[in-house]
Amino acid sequence: MLQALADAAWEKTQAAHDLHGRVEGAARDGWILVDFGDVILHLFAPEKRNYYRLEELWNQGKVLLRLQ
Repeated sequence: MLQALADAAWEKTQAAHDLHGRVEGAARDGWILVDFGDVILHLFAPEKRNYYRLEELWNQGKVLLRLQ
């Protein structure tokens, strides 16, 4: 599932914005990072998301864009 999400984000971003990013991590590790330069996409498996709790780390930050 994570790899499919990373692949889709990569393909759509390249097609729409001609951005060439870099992918780090692997689905088997539960975390994939797609670095597009100004935008970094983190994809977590549920157990990794619960472990790192990034929402708590960044709860003081200002939300610029929320995607659903």
